[in-house]
Amino acid sequence: MSTAANLVEAKPREAGDKNAARRLRRTGSIPAVLYGAGGQPRAIAVDPKQITKILHSESGHNTIIDVSLDGEQAKAMIVDWQHEPIKGHLLHVDLKRIAMDKVLQISVPILVKGESVGIKTEGGVLDLVLREIEIECLPGDIPSHIECDVSALVFGKPIRVADLPHPEKIKFLTDPTFLVAHVVSVKEEVAPTVE
Repeated sequence: MSTAANLVEAKPREAGDKNAARRLRRTGSIPAVLYGAGGQPRAIAVDPKQITKILHSESGHNTIIDVSLDGEQAKAMIVDWQHEPIKGHLLHVDLKRIAMDKVLQISVPILVKGESVGIKTEGGVLDLVLREIEIECLPGDIPSHIECDVSALVFGKPIRVADLPHPEKIKFLTDPTFLVAHVVSVKEEVAPTVE
């Protein structure tokens, strides 16, 4: 399932201080750490353009990437990253090695599909309460999103986590009773929420 777009070329680097990180960034690379799956943590340097492209892809940080280092490749995922606050440049990234035969726990976005009956005929407003859902599955089965069809949504009939469709290969970890979406009246929408 690996494509050239998901290949990240990494070079070993000496773990150093902020000045070493600045010097590395001036060369066009950023500092990163590769760890996990029983391997030793490695201080590496990667191309920020490759990482940014992956973060902005459809599957985002849930993309399985091939990290090429010292002539070897390791499957990994982006687990953390830091941006420079003003210009938004990528400063640092953490990559976690993954075993393709071991289940992962990750969050995936909920994608709303359809136009609600409660909005079209009852004049309501869609309130999307949950935007991500935590799941467990093998790395090869990670979906880019979980679909939430709101077409049949009317006042008083909310969609809960248990109502979301999902293949057998995926286990939902988020509480099945959690509210995902419901239709509210415009007045309710404007009213301040009580903590």
